[in-house]
Amino acid sequence: MNGGLEDTSYAMNSLLQRKGISRTLPITKETVVKLMRSSSFPKGRLVMADLGCASGPNTLLLVSEVIKAVHKLSRELGQECPELQVFLNDLPGNDFNNVFTSIQGFKENMKKEMGEPNSEPPLMISIVGVPGSFYDRLFLTDSLHFIHSSYSLHWRSRVPQGLEENKGNIYLTSSSPPGVLEAYCKQFQTDFSSFLKFRSQELVTGGRMVLTIPARRGEQHSEKECCYLLMSMALNQMATEVDIYIYIYIYIYIYIYIYIYIYIYIYIYILKENNQIKSVSYCHLLYRSLQCRD
Repeated sequence: MNGGLEDTSYAMNSLLQRKGISRTLPITKETVVKLMRSSSFPKGRLVMADLGCASGPNTLLLVSEVIKAVHKLSRELGQECPELQVFLNDLPGNDFNNVFTSIQGFKENMKKEMGEPNSEPPLMISIVGVPGSFYDRLFLTDSLHFIHSSYSLHWRSRVPQGLEENKGNIYLTSSSPPGVLEAYCKQFQTDFSSFLKFRSQELVTGGRMVLTIPARRGEQHSEKECCYLLMSMALNQMATEVDIYIYIYIYIYIYIYIYIYIYIYIYIYILKENNQIKSVSYCHLLYRSLQCRD
């Protein structure tokens, strides 16, 4: 994933993921409200984790909406807002620097939205980065009240085994053999089982999760629903062009070799006709021929 804010960065090319977060915001807010209304919720603090947070404007979108929901409910109940601790998780290669440099501006925007520009944020907010795979254990036992993950769990922890038969493709297509489909299915079962196992240890009793996972519209692996077929075609075309260039280079090399061989053969013939040589090495003749050309 490309970091930074350039045209090719994830931050500038994540509109689809942003729409996914926005469409599930009503569910997320409802889940947080039910959590806070439950008898098992500790009134003084809310600890949440966003797994697969990425970087860019989407990262703190969820956090801001949760803050608004918590602030609104606290006012309705006539209670103090609980402190909010947010864990932002992604792989170590994620652009966490970009995330952390945006936190100060995020807090200032929250002040304006809450109508309190000259005061401290309405909530005590602690934002912490947690690099690592969410298919491993990440947090302490019974330490999280709310877990969120959007457009992340469709990524596998590793490349499934047995994809040698899936020639010409980089993902599942209608032409993929049954063994390839089974390999992806088995890897998903392994990964998702690990995810649920570790989250069950980290989530408190009565805690909540909201998971958004993109999926197919039907049982068939339709290429129309995914860009991977186009990517496969582009990569195959690039590989074909590389092969053509290799063949051209080989042809040029052979042509030059034949030209040198013929040139030396003619040169030897001329020397013999003029009785200038009787026996001489190939390398010596090549050296003399090059001297004559100079």
